[in-house]
Amino acid sequence: MIAFFLIFLPLLTGLLTFFIKEEKLIKGFAFMSVLATLAVSVLGLTLFKAEENLQFTAQWMQPLGSSFSLKLDGMGQLLCLLTAISYPLVFLGSWNSTYKKPNNFFALMLLAQAGLMGVFLAMDALLFYFFWELALIPMYFLCSQWGGERRIQVTFKFFICTFVGSVLMLIGILYLQSKTPDHSFSLRAFYNLELTTKTQSWLFWLFFLAFAIKMPVFPFHTWQPDTYEQAPTATTMILSGVMVKMGLLGLLRWLLPVLPIASYVWGDVVMSLSIIGIIYASLIAIRQDDIKRLVAYSSIAHIGLMCAAIFAENKSGMQGVLLQMFNHGINIIGLWIIVEIIERRFGTRKISELGGLAQKAPAMAIFFVIIALANIALPLTNAFAGEFLMFNGLLNAKSNYYLWFTVFAGLGIILAAVYTLNMIRKVFYGEVNTITAAATDLKLNEKLALGIIVVLIFWIGVYPQAILDVTDNFSQTLTDRVDISHLFRKK
Repeated sequence: MIAFFLIFLPLLTGLLTFFIKEEKLIKGFAFMSVLATLAVSVLGLTLFKAEENLQFTAQWMQPLGSSFSLKLDGMGQLLCLLTAISYPLVFLGSWNSTYKKPNNFFALMLLAQAGLMGVFLAMDALLFYFFWELALIPMYFLCSQWGGERRIQVTFKFFICTFVGSVLMLIGILYLQSKTPDHSFSLRAFYNLELTTKTQSWLFWLFFLAFAIKMPVFPFHTWQPDTYEQAPTATTMILSGVMVKMGLLGLLRWLLPVLPIASYVWGDVVMSLSIIGIIYASLIAIRQDDIKRLVAYSSIAHIGLMCAAIFAENKSGMQGVLLQMFNHGINIIGLWIIVEIIERRFGTRKISELGGLAQKAPAMAIFFVIIALANIALPLTNAFAGEFLMFNGLLNAKSNYYLWFTVFAGLGIILAAVYTLNMIRKVFYGEVNTITAAATDLKLNEKLALGIIVVLIFWIGVYPQAILDVTDNFSQTLTDRVDISHLFRKK
């Protein structure tokens, strides 16, 4: 029942939030909701971690061969925990922000959380598609109603791009369902299919395009920087920290295990696109004057490395990706919290208009430096272990070009250091100016949210084994399944 409640709680409270009118009561109710969801997620990892508590199945659309099947496997546990932790951090960090029609804003945020949980838990393809769309719809309204000046055109582009990918995926799902012996949408039935290489190849691109747009991976990333810039920052935090993981989960749970031969055949192409994306996004980030766009391009580079490591198709790469999905979510939300504070207090996001904040807001400077350095994988921070495992996976990739992939991906580390340290220097050091002269330091709620993030950064940086233990069985099973020689021996 843990899996069911992870969806039911935010769904129920989200619907109830629409009917609350008092702003303080809305924020308090929404915050209590996300804390309750966090408690359920933690219980699933501790007291109720027996398998019968981590799955839920009910009849749903039986004539179509679809069931309401949920399960917390290793990856699901990790991503549901990330979602459950992210929401309290987002609400706490942006507590001082005000929104028109706050009941609608927080209700849609909670409904998006229910959709995200459903994507991470679904073990039925039709159910997976249902939650995939459910997570998108609240985000569309959040961006279009509470976004910036160009929100309508940007949100339209975001919706169209992701919807086109969803339609392609739906075509692939329906085809696979038609090929199962019992016309079932269950994940297990999809895993048991034996498809020809030609069939797998065209299905591969239907699924990959949907997941590549969602992550996003070069050259399917064009919606992302504008959407992150124009969306309200609290929504951007969820888009960047959690929602992009839907695409990565799609690769790990649905694409590689269902279409292992095509994943191997097209692996070099995908890894090449991912590496190009790392270099491309990092170079553009160096040239950015808008902090939001800089962080957005930084996220594209990090996702590119994760995508490349997935197609290395070995356990080290898989473990690194799973660990880094959690780390990236925590780190990027920390950066967005500080970006939101800067924008709210100074009315600007331009790096050239800021400076000297460390003199006026030392706590903000300390938190930002720690989180920014974690984002570029400084040793003893959380991202170091994840990136180390991913690069080890690239060096052992099942590709003739593994060395070139590793070298060019490594350039991303250098470029990330360039734009990150440059941003720190220009925003927090140097002389204060007329905009930053009256700066004040962080408030208690902001310190609390950022303090929790810093604790997670150092805890995982020093002891990543706690997360690796959760994902070990999943990554081993996945690695065995995508082993092509194993499949041929089976035949």
